[in-house]
Amino acid sequence: MFSKTKTQAFSSYLKNNLKLLNIDTRSISSLKVVWRKDQALDRAIDNDKRYKQCIRVVKEVLNEPGQVIPLRYLEKRRERMRLKVKVETFLNQNPFLFDVYYDRIKPKTEPVRFLRVSDRLRQFLEEEKRVFTVNEPLIVSKLCKLLMMSKDKVVSADKLLHVKREFGFPNDFLVDLVPRYPEYFRLTGLPGEGKSFLELVTWNPEFAKSVIERRAEEESRCTGIRVRPNFNVKLPRGFVLKKEMREWVRDWLELEYVSPYEDVSQLDQACREMEKWRIGVFHELLSLSLYKRVPVPILGKFCDEYRFSNAFSSAFTRHSGIFYMSLKGGIETAVLREAYDGDKLIDLDPLLQIKDKFVELMEEGWRQRQEELRLKQEKIKKDMELLATKVTE
Repeated sequence: MFSKTKTQAFSSYLKNNLKLLNIDTRSISSLKVVWRKDQALDRAIDNDKRYKQCIRVVKEVLNEPGQVIPLRYLEKRRERMRLKVKVETFLNQNPFLFDVYYDRIKPKTEPVRFLRVSDRLRQFLEEEKRVFTVNEPLIVSKLCKLLMMSKDKVVSADKLLHVKREFGFPNDFLVDLVPRYPEYFRLTGLPGEGKSFLELVTWNPEFAKSVIERRAEEESRCTGIRVRPNFNVKLPRGFVLKKEMREWVRDWLELEYVSPYEDVSQLDQACREMEKWRIGVFHELLSLSLYKRVPVPILGKFCDEYRFSNAFSSAFTRHSGIFYMSLKGGIETAVLREAYDGDKLIDLDPLLQIKDKFVELMEEGWRQRQEELRLKQEKIKKDMELLATKVTE
């Protein structure tokens, strides 16, 4: 990590030699890049919309005591689940997810419709547990990395619960997984009460290598030539930076790569090296996420832990060759460009294999519904033809 002496010497060197190096020292915040829509990356977000909607409803039911809920109670939570159709319509559209049955909310009340997970969904949940078990070392490393990049190696447990779906953590990771790794984690307080924190106990040097550093090491092994760690910059087709911004990016890329796991507490918050570190943190966070993209409001929850400024989201448009800021669905989402080929993820996170199985379950239900609708329409058509024949007689 950066030593205090090394950082002070480097800062002094920069101050004394900026003019000789002909480096533009304007405020980073003054550098503007026009936002431009990327249809392929927007489409990638759109492709997962129906899947994520189903997952939100399933999680809502699973979080209930006994994993059952009155249908009318779930209907009242539509806004929270961002469900645009009525729950009953949703159930008709996705027939394999839940069973509907009648039960009493209280002993003397009339029976009402309840929801419980279907046998098919129960099988999927068992498979999900297996996938989490097989990939537990990956989950542990991700969790360690999130702590290792944080300012004090401590992150609010409640905030981590908010991002569990983004990074693929199991629902019960704080109460099940964390206690089994006391050599890495220390949990204080009770999650859900606002004053619970997860602290890093041991620094693992193997985890302290970013995706960019590992990529450079791999390229060096393959070519036999030392490859310097740096960002991949790929502007979208037809996108051109203004000359002053192009020169700034060129000079910025020439700076030495600063790992997101480095201690940068001695660096000036406004210097370009700090910008290099900060972009490295964003790059690493998105690389660790399941879909290599994270909604900006979720990243914003971690401003204190990761030294993000209030205007941190401008970095995603300022470095538009590294990131894309999607506005799809009215939500700002930071996307890692290099992770996609068009609208397809290039390297799938191992935890995403469970998504494929869930999609198979949904699609089977959709096909059954389509077949039922087809048969119903055919019956209506035959009935109408029969009725027309009787009328003509």
